[in-house]
Amino acid sequence: MPRCTHKGCGKEFDPADNTEEICVYHPGAPIFHEGLKSWSCCNTVNKPVLDFDEFMAIPGCTRGVHTEDAPKVEPKETPSTPNKSLTMRETSDGKEVYTTRSVLSRPQGPTEPAAAVPAAPPASDKKAEADEDDSDAVVPPGTACKRAGCKVTFVSNEENRNGDGPGTKCVYHPGAPLFHEGSKGYFCCKRRVLEFDEFLKIEGCAEGRHLFVPKSRGDHAEEVVNCRIDHYQTPSTVYVTVFAKQVNKERSTIKIGENEIHFDLYLPGSKRFTRSVQLFGPVDSSASSFTVFGTKIEVKLKKLDGRSWTVLEKTDRDLGPVSFTFGVKGRTGTVGAKEFVLDEQNSRNHT
Repeated sequence: MPRCTHKGCGKEFDPADNTEEICVYHPGAPIFHEGLKSWSCCNTVNKPVLDFDEFMAIPGCTRGVHTEDAPKVEPKETPSTPNKSLTMRETSDGKEVYTTRSVLSRPQGPTEPAAAVPAAPPASDKKAEADEDDSDAVVPPGTACKRAGCKVTFVSNEENRNGDGPGTKCVYHPGAPLFHEGSKGYFCCKRRVLEFDEFLKIEGCAEGRHLFVPKSRGDHAEEVVNCRIDHYQTPSTVYVTVFAKQVNKERSTIKIGENEIHFDLYLPGSKRFTRSVQLFGPVDSSASSFTVFGTKIEVKLKKLDGRSWTVLEKTDRDLGPVSFTFGVKGRTGTVGAKEFVLDEQNSRNHT
């Protein structure tokens, strides 16, 4: 039977029974922004998610009939000369638009290095365990294999689960999806494409057994993760940023003491970040505060004295006479873009 090409559907269908509103799909375009994933047609109803499997599981928001037609792709401007550079921008509805711009001729010289591709995330034993199919679970016919890249739908145990017949063979992507500067692919193989529909067609690079019903772990163990912490300071205040996305505000706790901050953050996917930071100097906990954002947590610590902090976390090492403080004026940027703000002692030394 043919397979529906609507985004969010992908089911096999009988053309003789292709009635109105039988297909549930997404008419919009996928949106990938700062790690969050959603659909332009329903991102106000279905909240953006971090995990790609959760994104693929977002239910369709429109009903119609199944179709075999190839998805419509907006025409892209083709460079007329070799001396062109392809650029990508994102429209208000989340669609990627590729255009070209002329570039100035440069003298012959060393080729500029290509942008670095993020390193593949380390394999997780817990993830491998969760990816095992539960052979005792009942699978309704028509259930799609949950492994990325596999297009097989369940027919019966004899066809797809028992023995070593051709129907039990799963060709899939064991690596995580990779979205980098408009390019789309998987960490486990080299092929990269620009269009999301072409990304869904990338053939698997590994073979194994199908995954129709993931075997749940009885211990429900949490995965302990690390989150990057950054900070800067002014003569009176220390600003701490914890880069953690979609923190569960109801379950998470942040405790600010005179000499310590304790973080206990619950993140999506049964992940958890816990850490206690022994502060370099004392702070006024009653005048300190924190704010939880969608992608980070910002903590504002009010100093009890006018010392410059050499580091955020207290240490027994002698770090020498380092006592500069940093402040930020205007928009937040990198450390190199921040303007020096000196305390009273350093201001005298600086003049």
